Amino acid sequence: MSQIFHRSTNTLARVTIFGALFIVVGSLFAINEFTRSDYITHAFVAREQPVQFSHKHHVGDVGLDCRYCHTSVEKSASAGIPPTRICMNCHTQIWKDSPYLEPVRASYRTGKPIHWTRVHHLPDFVYFNHSIHVAKGVGCSTCHGRVDQMPLMMQVNSLQMEWCLDCHRNPERALRPKNEIFNTTWTAPSDQEERGKRLAKEYNIQARAVLESCSTCHR
Repeated sequence: MSQIFHRSTNTLARVTIFGALFIVVGSLFAINEFTRSDYITHAFVAREQPVQFSHKHHVGDVGLDCRYCHTSVEKSASAGIPPTRICMNCHTQIWKDSPYLEPVRASYRTGKPIHWTRVHHLPDFVYFNHSIHVAKGVGCSTCHGRVDQMPLMMQVNSLQMEWCLDCHRNPERALRPKNEIFNTTWTAPSDQEERGKRLAKEYNIQARAVLESCSTCHR
């Protein structure tokens, strides 16, 4: 029986099969990278606010401590959105007639809160507690970045599950002394791994199995 297909057909079939395999793998890789991109995570995107509050000015220039505005960060799951009266502690004296701050004064007069645009948002199925992270030696800038350099607040980490797990698997890399928790300029020393291990023991950091457990974050 004579050959129906030319010999080159075998080569074409092999190339097609391997090509399809590479396309599938490449597509999966591209999708994986896309889900980690800033377009999806919204990292490094400054959010418009009713009043363009500058952390750079208030924290970096003026030197306000995080806890002055975020009053519940050490004792509750939420860091807390500062009520207008905290703003007016200063702005009854400073810039008290500025048109720029009229939304703040209006909120104070009427008792209606300012509707800030949320910058760091986790899904409803994720449980996160600010107070436990602060108590265990995780500083504000570890998650929120150098807010003292941000004219407009933005997210600097993906906040995706793999980012959380990376820290839960190696907590000693993020731990710092308690008196440095709210220091936005703190940087890890050269012997951070060694110091982190000592702090993990001092702060009674749970075993890796507990930190990686699904129920730790999904309750």
